[in-house]
Amino acid sequence: MIAAVEGTLVSRGAGAVIVKAGPLSLQINVPGSTISKLGHPGSAIMLYTHLYVREDIMALYGFSSGQELVLFEQLITVSGIGPKVALALLTALSADQIAAAIIGGNADLLSQVPGIGKKTAARVILDLKGKLEKGWEGDVMAAVTDSDSDAVAALTGLGYSIREASQALSAVPQKEDMSVEERVRQALQQLAKK
Repeated sequence: MIAAVEGTLVSRGAGAVIVKAGPLSLQINVPGSTISKLGHPGSAIMLYTHLYVREDIMALYGFSSGQELVLFEQLITVSGIGPKVALALLTALSADQIAAAIIGGNADLLSQVPGIGKKTAARVILDLKGKLEKGWEGDVMAAVTDSDSDAVAALTGLGYSIREASQALSAVPQKEDMSVEERVRQALQQLAKK
């Protein structure tokens, strides 16, 4: 198996990069979070990889951190979650946010990702909750809480990505008596600062 690829970034596209590693140029499918961390073509890069092999497909998936790779490998073990859907999850949400949603049972947040319905989100939580609770090292406390699902939905309705919405909401102080509308207003103020 190919555990990692180190080489020169040749090009970046939507959902994939081409990396020259020695005499080979490899197309590696990556989440949006990884693409944003890579430099410009010509930069030296290293990606943790997973080689996905089925009867009709062989594809290489790459991640900027070992933590994302582990989460990807766990996600594709869930029935109904293939590599494309797992990549969509890791593009829409950070690994810590996905882990927090799974550990906290927040199916609403997961189901806002394209390709993930309520039943699939519930299956992901059921299958992975125990696995993630045992060894997740990420800062899952900074991720979006279950009560923020409505606020995330409101912000995504305004055109922000799930990642942008959840990051803005994580910067808003948690208060028990704060309404969804107030959380959205304060999150919009956070987004305006960027």
